[in-house]
Amino acid sequence: ESTRFARQNVLVQASASMTAQANQLTNIALALLQ
Repeated sequence: ESTRFARQNVLVQASASMTAQANQLTNIALALLQ
């Protein structure tokens, strides 16, 4: 049970960091366009 929870937690953190990176890239692209 704890192993499953730990794996799910890792997946959540990975998707969160991917989302943050995508937002950062979008902000950089918008800054370059301005």
